[in-house]
Amino acid sequence: MTLREFLSKQWIDVIEWVEPEPGILAYRYPMQDREIQNGGQLTVRDSQMAVFVNEGQVADVFKPGLYKLTTHTLPILTYLRNWDKAFQSPFKSDVYFFSNRIQTDQHWGTANPITIRDKEFGAVRMRGFGIYSYHLSDPKTFYSKVSGTRDLYRIEDLEGQLRNSIVGRLTDTFANSNVPFLDMAANQVALSKTIAGQLEPTFKELGLTLDSFVVENLSLPDELQKLLDQRIGMSMVGDMNRYTKFQVAQSIPTAAANEGGGAGLGVGLGAGVAMGQAMMEAMKQSGSGGGAESPSGSGGAPPASTATDKKFCINCGKSIPKVSKFCPECGSAQE
Repeated sequence: MTLREFLSKQWIDVIEWVEPEPGILAYRYPMQDREIQNGGQLTVRDSQMAVFVNEGQVADVFKPGLYKLTTHTLPILTYLRNWDKAFQSPFKSDVYFFSNRIQTDQHWGTANPITIRDKEFGAVRMRGFGIYSYHLSDPKTFYSKVSGTRDLYRIEDLEGQLRNSIVGRLTDTFANSNVPFLDMAANQVALSKTIAGQLEPTFKELGLTLDSFVVENLSLPDELQKLLDQRIGMSMVGDMNRYTKFQVAQSIPTAAANEGGGAGLGVGLGAGVAMGQAMMEAMKQSGSGGGAESPSGSGGAPPASTATDKKFCINCGKSIPKVSKFCPECGSAQE
């Protein structure tokens, strides 16, 4: 490196920053062993802002544009430096660039379930997640409270702070909403607007503006969701008596198809018992109506049993008519 090249690097004529990649919120322009030339040029591109800092104190802020650095364009720095007239020599100052583009598709979610009171279920634990977007709107505040003198400040450096702030506001909103959990899904748009309104001051304190906030999903932990599914299923079934009869009728073909196996036998027995109970219940209900005629049609007592009209063969023991003289099975004479 020649002496001329070395000396030329000590004076800065043009100050600019081209974002090398997305996700950068603040960038410190390298100023070590370098000074800004009087009348130097500052270029601030769209979606950027630049801040001059004098000995840790924020001075002048520049929006997108092309500037010639003089006492007219640096009034605050001129005051801090006690320049009573146009400065003629190079000067030192820290310069920071800030990206104020909208940071979209930022995700939030509850790492642990939030416990809230519910009108219908009592105390429930709930999860939620969604997306939001924001942009850096006040570089002086952001520099003073967030990024400070860091050379580079990225979105992921701020992500944890914003997510925890969102979850905190989320808990307060759910606790004071008085909206049953089952009705929250139908009110997610209104819920998103309410939470966004409560988060705006929190973002503003950091020099940010919240552009959008969306609640995508609200759910229960797995064990509670199973209980809720069972409760919903019971409500959908309605008449348990009719549902049981329907299940019995549906199980009969399965039992018949698997009659040879042990499992099929169990299903068949279960279906038979259930069907028998259902039939007995139906017979009781029909019998309780009264007015049914007896099989004889006369309403009298049923005919006497014919079990006494039989006897047993004295030789082979088979059941034969009482009036038989010979056994039709073995031919033996009867008494």
